[in-house]
Amino acid sequence: MNRILQNSVLLLALLSFNFGYSWGTTGHRVIAEIAENHLSGKAKRSLKKIIGTEKLAYWANWPDDIKSDTTGVWKPAEQWHYVNVAPQSNIQQFTEALKEQKGPNIYTQIKILSEQIKDRKTSAKDREIALRFLVHLVGDAAQPLHVGRLEDLGGNKIKVNYFGAPTNLHSLWDSKMVDFQKYSYTEFARVLDVKTKEEVKSIQLGTLEDWFFDSHREANRIYANSKPDANYAYDYNYKFEPLVERQLLYGGLRLAKILNEIL
Repeated sequence: MNRILQNSVLLLALLSFNFGYSWGTTGHRVIAEIAENHLSGKAKRSLKKIIGTEKLAYWANWPDDIKSDTTGVWKPAEQWHYVNVAPQSNIQQFTEALKEQKGPNIYTQIKILSEQIKDRKTSAKDREIALRFLVHLVGDAAQPLHVGRLEDLGGNKIKVNYFGAPTNLHSLWDSKMVDFQKYSYTEFARVLDVKTKEEVKSIQLGTLEDWFFDSHREANRIYANSKPDANYAYDYNYKFEPLVERQLLYGGLRLAKILNEIL
């Protein structure tokens, strides 16, 4: 635990912001379930040594659950769940802006955690904790507003209504649109995970930076089509349900690629 946390530098101003949770319990479990469906035999064996017989979906929400811890031990990890990048139109400018972000964030931590899991010198307990975080953070990275904008805290400050209930844009994308589909996480994973092997390989192409830019572009599209204080219902769901499904699927398949490479 200490080895993981020592990579984090506290940014007090950022920690004072109230960022929303991510994908909700269902969304993260969908991503974890899809990822587990695409693990290699070697990765499955390594995974069993790290977390035993429990499924990835079991641990997918643990990094959000520990936000309720009152000891302060996990406080530095709160800023691992997101990164804020001003709107960028091309991958080069985006990558530069992404790497210029100060302090630990979702991008830096996915890289650090991957190396810790890969490193055989990492203790068994630290590898397990790193794996719990990695499963969750790769899922977060697929939620476009976790690669959103600082001025509105990834949509947290943009108040909207969804089917008459007050919420904010970030929460709408974290959980409400996923829950609106009325699937269990296993059902959702089953209906989404139907791509051919060739299509899966295509989705898994690219670098971590490419995947972050993919989410960033979708975040820009969400911002462009979401207005403060708007009342959204079936129309918004109709417009963006395909993107919700895409991001859940892509998050799961890309998580599988990372795990297959490091385990």
